Amino acid sequence: MSLVIDNSTPFILLQDKGRFGCRHLGVTQGGALDWVSMGWANWLLGNALDATVVEVGLGAFSLTCQRDGVLAIAGADLGATLDGQPLPAWGAFRVRSGQRLEFAHPRRGVRAYLAAPGGFRGEPQLGSVATVAREELGGLHANGKALAKGDQLHWQGDALQMRDMPRAQTPDFSADARLELILGAQIGDFSGQSLFDAFNSQWTVDTRADRMGVRLLGPKLECRTQSMISEGIALGAVQVPPDGQPIALLNDRQTIGGYPRLGALTPLAAARLAQCLPGATLHLVPTVQEAAHQEHRKAVAGWWNV
Repeated sequence: MSLVIDNSTPFILLQDKGRFGCRHLGVTQGGALDWVSMGWANWLLGNALDATVVEVGLGAFSLTCQRDGVLAIAGADLGATLDGQPLPAWGAFRVRSGQRLEFAHPRRGVRAYLAAPGGFRGEPQLGSVATVAREELGGLHANGKALAKGDQLHWQGDALQMRDMPRAQTPDFSADARLELILGAQIGDFSGQSLFDAFNSQWTVDTRADRMGVRLLGPKLECRTQSMISEGIALGAVQVPPDGQPIALLNDRQTIGGYPRLGALTPLAAARLAQCLPGATLHLVPTVQEAAHQEHRKAVAGWWNV
């Protein structure tokens, strides 16, 4: 045993990169919503970047260490402490048997990622340990359940490294998010005024936000196409239902949908959106595929060039 969970909520989940190659079966992608922060949490310990981590949504999570070792956290600042002493939101740290690790509540961002040497153990299903409650897949007990009080977590490797994260690589979750969006096939069906409003208005994150999608509140967008034959939906797709309020779809989205779309957030933008609390404000920024690829490569290169 490595860690015993003392307190948990439905938002504390084992996650990794998610499931790929099985959407034709109706199985969603799943995986860490903020894949960037998950990557940095693993990088701090020298793990594979997609090793299994604990996604800590909103805090109210505590564990007791059952062996000496090292851990790392990255992502949202949830007021993490070790035996009551504050821990940095981004960093690796040593733990001793008997010490208590706690995540309190959001200060900046929504989701922190807890990494351990080699990643946490779990039984892969369809190639992934990612927890998806709706599909009863993944998680510690391979049933799609969140981590619960009394669960025991084990890490798989030895602590080979404890790295310091470059300050320049630390994202700022306090400022308004600017989310880049690649325009979609139905973009020409939206009115000119709606296209202007989409990219020149401030949007607010609604309380109706979960791992499946995030509804945005702002000006009503008008589209002459109200519905269409359902088709596959990519990560970050921004669909617009008849009420004109966009919904950005995240990792646990359905595999097909029939609403017209403005386009799709880039993977970096989808990760940033996952750190926005209800009430947060953001802007949509149009981009093109090649520019998005360059930004993506630049972000990934950050893990290899430091």
